[in-house]
Amino acid sequence: MTGQHRQLAIRGLIFIVLIGLLFLFSRYIPQPFSALVPLGEEIDDFEGIYSSSDKLGNFLRSLGPYSPAVFVLFQVSQVIAAPFPGELTGVAGGYVYGETLGFILSTIGLTLGSWVAFELASILGRPFVERFVKQDVLHRFDFLTTNTGAAICFLLFLFPGFPKDYLCYVLGLSRMKLATFLFVTIVGRIPGTYFLTMQGASIRNQEYYTAIIFAVVSAVILLIAYLYRGRIFSWMKHRHEI
Repeated sequence: MTGQHRQLAIRGLIFIVLIGLLFLFSRYIPQPFSALVPLGEEIDDFEGIYSSSDKLGNFLRSLGPYSPAVFVLFQVSQVIAAPFPGELTGVAGGYVYGETLGFILSTIGLTLGSWVAFELASILGRPFVERFVKQDVLHRFDFLTTNTGAAICFLLFLFPGFPKDYLCYVLGLSRMKLATFLFVTIVGRIPGTYFLTMQGASIRNQEYYTAIIFAVVSAVILLIAYLYRGRIFSWMKHRHEI
């Protein structure tokens, strides 16, 4: 077994153990919503699950005591392969589990997914990353792989609308230590994760005006970030090179 394969095997074993513990303790996590939906009712419509927070919520509730663990896996896969928008899972988490538990579960899932993406990039290198990260994005953030600044990376994770999942792969190619990376990604994701969770929790509590306000504020922030993305990126890159 080569060194690369050995590292992958060790990381894979750690990940499997963590997921096993997650399913074990999932049975003891408070279930805010009872299983109102018969198991299998939403399973046949996977496309609908991936495009609707309401259907995703129904699917999660149908899983009973294992629902929190499956939701965490959804968040993990959302970071690694992005099969569905992160906004969808974030809102669904708040809707199904409430503000506090939804935020905690989302944070666990996003942290695990970020860790896996970072480790895969670190072990398998750039050829592997190029399969997941678009060439233009990878080229734009190449400077992070040679001169990594924790403060700038934190701002990138904090920045709304930024492709944070791609950033996990890019930083895996850098010299950043794992402990630093985990601190940056966990703390940097907190505001966005909490904001999405609150949107879902507002809908759950039938506070529709609050949910609309959160949605409008999110849209405005994303629009501003999109319109000024070039200037913001140039400023961050300049600060990084100082």
